Amino acid sequence: MQREDKPSLLLTFHTEIKQESLDSDCNSGAQCGLVDSEMASVKIEDCSPTPGLNIIVIDEDEDVKHNIGESVVISKDDNADVDTFLISGEQPQENYKEKKPHCCSRCGRSFLSRSLLKRHMTIHTGVKPYSCSDCGKGFSQGGHLKAHQRIHTGEKPFSCPDCGKGISTSDHLKVHMRIHSGEKPYSCSDCGRSFSRLDHLTVHMRLHSGEKPYSCSDCGKGFSRVDSLKLHQHIHTGEKPYSCSFCGKSFSEACNLRAHQRIHTGEKPYSCSDCGMGFSDQSSFIVHQRIHTGEKPYFCSDCGKGFSSSGNFKSHQRMHTGEKPYCCFDCGKSFSQSCKLQAHQRIHTGEKPYSCSDCGKGFSTSDYLKVHMRIHSGEKPYSCSDCGKSFSQACNLRAHQHIHTGKKPYSCSDCGKSFSDARSLKAHKRMHTGEKP
Repeated sequence: MQREDKPSLLLTFHTEIKQESLDSDCNSGAQCGLVDSEMASVKIEDCSPTPGLNIIVIDEDEDVKHNIGESVVISKDDNADVDTFLISGEQPQENYKEKKPHCCSRCGRSFLSRSLLKRHMTIHTGVKPYSCSDCGKGFSQGGHLKAHQRIHTGEKPFSCPDCGKGISTSDHLKVHMRIHSGEKPYSCSDCGRSFSRLDHLTVHMRLHSGEKPYSCSDCGKGFSRVDSLKLHQHIHTGEKPYSCSFCGKSFSEACNLRAHQRIHTGEKPYSCSDCGMGFSDQSSFIVHQRIHTGEKPYFCSDCGKGFSSSGNFKSHQRMHTGEKPYCCFDCGKSFSQSCKLQAHQRIHTGEKPYSCSDCGKGFSTSDYLKVHMRIHSGEKPYSCSDCGKSFSQACNLRAHQHIHTGKKPYSCSDCGKSFSDARSLKAHKRMHTGEKP
């Protein structure tokens, strides 16, 4: 008989009764066992129908001859309890593989061998007898330690047949292969969304359950993901581990650094299918698309006004609350928006980063530059609904409309005379002060 190289056990059934070879516990209806303490345990149940049973252990190098119907050959390897169960002749009454006689007292899970049960018990006891010599991390199984050590050695013995990428473990390779196959075997029972990895499904399920198992020790804020907690903690520590190689600016998150670096490279990977406009970051792209769709998902509870971005919505709310959290260190003036503070600070620094391409004039804000460019282009986008006159600035239109309404909101504090626009009031005040423009 041609046999594999695996070590084998041969159980031979004889018609004559040899009771002395049976274990002392193998009475009628009892279990008969042959246990290899280092490998696995194999049990055969219900011995009573057999007139006689003689268990013979044959050395793997011995030449074995047996007749059909008289023997059972069991071979195993290190990674499975029973790799093959070959029976020549009559089949036993029950399938052996369905029997898992070793049961965990903690969770009830059953195992074919005592060694597997012993390894499983480390989950409950927390015992981690295998320790990494490089970083000291402990593991409950030797196989897990071997896989971990590849982080230090850089070894990647498993290679993807589709793209050639090297992977450190066979499990990680299986997960990676789902990128190519598109397989997503883990599905959310609440919304039906599918995932290629079980841990991604677990995190997703917390959106439905509201579970936030990771809590900040500084402020108590909860998070559904541990990486979100780590990023949040940078707020308290002030840590900004990601630094731009172009200008040295630091960031607390790697995604923010990548978005920032596109300012230097000019890369705009997100393109609008409606107008072709490109964007360096996804969030700006999503907000832009709402211009075309008209979507305004953020609504003010005070006035009902809708907004396409959360930033604009928060800034608007400060109009109702009067909150001005951004303060100038030079003069103490406060602002409701950080961009307005930055523009204001350029008054003190004299910085004018926005330059006109036609005449070279510099401006402290991009809005001022846009208004100025209309002088060259002749564009007047603001039109009066009463007389049709057009203006390059919204403020000029509002002042003009006072002619039609008769409204004069600007009043002189010296003589009480009123004016429809601020410019006329300023010119009038020079009469009292004697100031010459």
